[in-house]
Amino acid sequence: MTDQLELFGEPGPDPALAALAAHVPPHVRFGTSSWTFEGWKGLVYFRRYPSKQAFVRRSLAEYARYPLFSTVGIDRSYWAPLEVDEHRAYAAQLPEGFRACAKVWSEITTRVFPRHERYGERAGQANPRFFDPALLEDAVLAPMREGFAGHVGPLIVEIAPAPGRTDPRRFAEAVERFLGAVPDDLRYAFELREPQLLSERYLDVLRAHPHGSHLFNFHTRMPPIRSQLARPGVLSGDVTVARLMIPPGRSYGELQAAFSPFDRLVAPQPAMREDVLRLIDETAARGSTLHVLANNKAEGSSPLTVRALVSALASRQQ
Repeated sequence: MTDQLELFGEPGPDPALAALAAHVPPHVRFGTSSWTFEGWKGLVYFRRYPSKQAFVRRSLAEYARYPLFSTVGIDRSYWAPLEVDEHRAYAAQLPEGFRACAKVWSEITTRVFPRHERYGERAGQANPRFFDPALLEDAVLAPMREGFAGHVGPLIVEIAPAPGRTDPRRFAEAVERFLGAVPDDLRYAFELREPQLLSERYLDVLRAHPHGSHLFNFHTRMPPIRSQLARPGVLSGDVTVARLMIPPGRSYGELQAAFSPFDRLVAPQPAMREDVLRLIDETAARGSTLHVLANNKAEGSSPLTVRALVSALASRQQ
């Protein structure tokens, strides 16, 4: 790859997208789980960036001008908390009212460290800082409030699957303690990767703490969104998040190779799309805001997944 990132061509996105965006309900924000993909040239990105590094640093501004996007996921905050200056750099690229869904640092959301070499001696051990509200405040929330005020959306609390079996009641009690200790002016969306954790006790806890909510994920480890949505009382709070990730029976690594460079729909998921439309209807009835974040691994290209969803909304309104 040369030092010139060829992200240019037509002057901008398809003009028809502006008219299509008018069909997005006012309570829905569409976006993608991350944004620095070269394969989106001609879909989202049209500017010429002098280098790969410049693209990574500056492309959020162009992403935010795409007519169908009004939210974005920040994945990298899962691996390490962002510093104030990093938050400021992102904020400087976003228009007023644009909200981001940042992942909470994995050091806080990991119950038991996976048995992986990256964790060294901690692999397979319980995490003493799991759901630590003081660490959350110092490492995550304080820098975010200082550098990213005005753009903070729901925080994604991704719970990685633990070695062995996680006890649903003990997990729900941990969520209850966490929500009882963290600031309630922010919203926390819990993304599960172990189906048994979607328990009645867990849902009771979320209903009792309106700043917490269940995150609806299309993910190979979880039941379909429609099955999650069928659980009584699963919708709670005033903000809901959906993440469209990995189809059943597939793996992240497999799809990374099969779908790259993420410039076309490879494997459309009609049932997933129907589930999202149902979730849009249900949140509208509740008067709650819905953030929908698409991943390239869901169908092949997250911008095109979003476009397909908005097109489906437009068709229903005709």
